Amino acid sequence: MMKHRSNISLKPLHSFQLPYYASEVTEITSEAELERLEGDFLVLGEGSNTIFTCDFDRPIVRILLDHIHVEESADYFTLRVGAGVNWHALVSYTLEHTIPGFENLALIPGSVGAAPVQNIGAYGVEVGEYINSVKAWDRQTRRWHTFNRESCEFAYRDSIFKRSAGRYLITEVEFCMPKAWVARLNYGALKELPPNVSAQEIMQAVIAIRNSKLPNPDIIPNAGSFFKNPVIEKLQFLELQERFPAIAHYPVADGKVKLAAGWLIDQLGLKGFRCGGAAVHAQQALVLVNQNQAKGEDVLQLAGTIQARVAEVFGVNLEAEVRLMDSKGLMDL
Repeated sequence: MMKHRSNISLKPLHSFQLPYYASEVTEITSEAELERLEGDFLVLGEGSNTIFTCDFDRPIVRILLDHIHVEESADYFTLRVGAGVNWHALVSYTLEHTIPGFENLALIPGSVGAAPVQNIGAYGVEVGEYINSVKAWDRQTRRWHTFNRESCEFAYRDSIFKRSAGRYLITEVEFCMPKAWVARLNYGALKELPPNVSAQEIMQAVIAIRNSKLPNPDIIPNAGSFFKNPVIEKLQFLELQERFPAIAHYPVADGKVKLAAGWLIDQLGLKGFRCGGAAVHAQQALVLVNQNQAKGEDVLQLAGTIQARVAEVFGVNLEAEVRLMDSKGLMDL
């Protein structure tokens, strides 16, 4: 049943926990309720990738559809999952039911509905590889639309949903999980695992790695990776590699090279660097944290300083992976 609330604290609704308020929050639990919504509003999932830098004047809508339906064929499992399901809860559910594939994506914060927007990924796997279709309400035409994988236009941390600035409201994602499973161990610390490792063991390894590297937002408020890993042309990379032989990098499509943004920030000695109550995490340079009652201006100043330093030293532009919000909506860094 639809619930409306006014003057709601945003602190528990986003993992960076800045001390601001929303004018109105509406929670919906059915697609029929979504069809009845009118006017301008922001859709908010679990708030793990969103930072509110001030009070928010627009209405906020939270889509809390939480169903998981599984169908099995000779070669595949097909999962239809509500947008409100917690992502890691889905990963755990699939492995508990002997459906491998998502193990490399364990412990990524957020909801299923947010997963295709960012095309979430980790340890050499992106969620778009497994998405068969995405069901969404088109706010412009006020019609339902089902996107197949190709029409989602997935790219690195990108999709048509991200580029369309809130036009499409995702209610359900359909995943296609092949039964012919092969362990994906070609990225980072997972290379050290034995080739006969199980999906469950990979998930436990990923959880251990993430817990060792990333601060728990319940203890140290944060929004995960603040910046995208930049993708640059090979020529620019070769020039950087001459100056910085140990530069962390990974080859990607079209001959381009992905750099590790955390490595770039770390080389500048910025771990622990603070602006007001916001800081670069002492162990993970890619994560900015709310260390001591931070304000929105602290976060923006810190992020801008990092961007400027990285551009000055490496000639690389860092883009925000988090969604930064001002009083009206999405803002640029």
